[in-house]
This record gives sequence, structure tokens and C-alpha cells, in this order.
Amino acid sequence: MNATKRNALGRGLGALLSADEAAAVVTQATTNWMIPVTQIEANPFQPRTDFEEVALKELADSIRIHGVIQPLTVRKLTAGQYQLVSGERRLRASKLVGLEEVPAYVLEANQQGMLEMALIENIQRQDLNAIEVAISFKRLQEECQIKQEELGERVGKDRATVANYLRLLKLPPEIQLGLRNAAIGMGHARALLGLTKTEQQLFVYRKTVAEGLSVRKVEALVREMNSDDAPAKGGSKKKEEGTPSAYKAVQDSLQQKFEARIQIKANDKGKGEILIPFASTDDLNRILDLLES
Repeated sequence: MNATKRNALGRGLGALLSADEAAAVVTQATTNWMIPVTQIEANPFQPRTDFEEVALKELADSIRIHGVIQPLTVRKLTAGQYQLVSGERRLRASKLVGLEEVPAYVLEANQQGMLEMALIENIQRQDLNAIEVAISFKRLQEECQIKQEELGERVGKDRATVANYLRLLKLPPEIQLGLRNAAIGMGHARALLGLTKTEQQLFVYRKTVAEGLSVRKVEALVREMNSDDAPAKGGSKKKEEGTPSAYKAVQDSLQQKFEARIQIKANDKGKGEILIPFASTDDLNRILDLLES
């Protein structure tokens, strides 16, 4: 692609096509349909053949609760027949759950160039939420084979901004939905990425939504949690009671029941304690109700 055309793409489809032509390209290249899984055939050029069973089951569990957040992309072959372009793991997990249909972006044959232009145009819209922008960046990477360092140049954003959007897709599905639905903002989400454990991210996210925490308060809470997990200054972290593997399943079960960051600590003699944090008086009453039920 020559420099003139690249600069034009960076300004959007309007620099290349008339308004009517640009609208038609966007519509054709990004149609979002519900497609029966029986009508989607595998991509013969799929480079990935080994899918980790545990990770696939976790994705299936997420889809069972939240649905397919990021649509697949398929290429229309004939009437009622499609070929997968991207989303192999999502398709496999959806089949595990027993879904009959999945959301998908539908491309006509040989529309790769149109797709690239449509996605770039889409990113520059003002009404997109952060997750929609992130998904568009990811599609440009995976389906148009555009490297991350080139994305910023194509869409008129710096590399750090592109990286920040892409990192949002590493957040748990519940938080991605909250960002999509404006329960939290981009600043909140970036702060949550400072936590490495999913249960910590969910705990702070739920507390943020319940109490309407500001971005600064979320950042402070993240720093506090990271400080608690950090080794003591001047040496390794002091050995303390932790969660033995024998109790890990119990801890996970309690966290699901109470929707809180529960900790079970025990020593070698079997003595220990169960810690159940609460975010507010209402949250405490909710936990007490669960204990009595």
C-alpha cells in the first residue's frame, strides 16, 4: 500500500469513497447475524490445531453465563453455508454449551480490503464504547494481518492507546460487559488491569459498581491490594498461613456462593480461619442472608 492511500485510510472511508459508497462498504463488510453453528465449517487454513481443554471449558462456562461477547467472523460461501475466518475457540466452546446459533460478522467472498476499511471507519466513530473499539482493533490484527505497531498509524492513534484498548479484552467477561454497558468507564477498566488475579478484579469491579467509586479511588484500592500481596521490603515475603491445595476447591466454591474474595488460611496443624470481606452494610446483610439460608 502506498503512502498516499495509507494516509487516506487513516482519515476514514470518506477520503476514498463517496458517502453512499462508504456506507455500503461498512454495511456489507460488518453485517452482524445470528448463524446456526451447523452452517459454519472450519477454516482449512486455521494454523491452530491444539486447543487446551481446561481453557476451552472455562470459555464455555463464561459463554453459558454471559453469552458470546465477541462475535465470530465468517465468510459466506453459498446460501446457508459459511466458512470460519476467526473465532475457532468461541465456536468450539459454544458447541460445548449447546448453543444452536452464534453471533457472527458475515463477509462476502474476497472482501478483505473492504473489511479493513470498514473497521478503520468504525473505530473513528464517536458513539462506540471501549470494548467495541478494542474488538475492532483485534479484528484488524487477526483478520487483516495488521501488526500492532502499524495499527496506530492506520487509525490515527498512538501505539500506547492501541495497546490499552487491546488489554481490555483480557478482563473477565463480566467486567467487559460492565464497560460495554457504561457501568464503569475506561479509566476504571485500566485501573483493574493493574490486578493480576481474576477474583481480585471482580471484587473491585463489583465494589466500584455498588458504591459508585471514582477512578482515583479504584486506583488507590488496586495499589493497596497489590501492596498487601507484595514481598516485605528488604527480603522475601514473611511466611504466613496460606491456602493449602486441599482447601482451594472449598475456597473457590465459597467465592462463587458469596460473590466475594474469600480467603481460607490454614497452618500445618489444620488450624486456620475463613475471611469474608464485605464492601458495605448492604453487602454485609447480603452475606448474612446467605449464611442463614
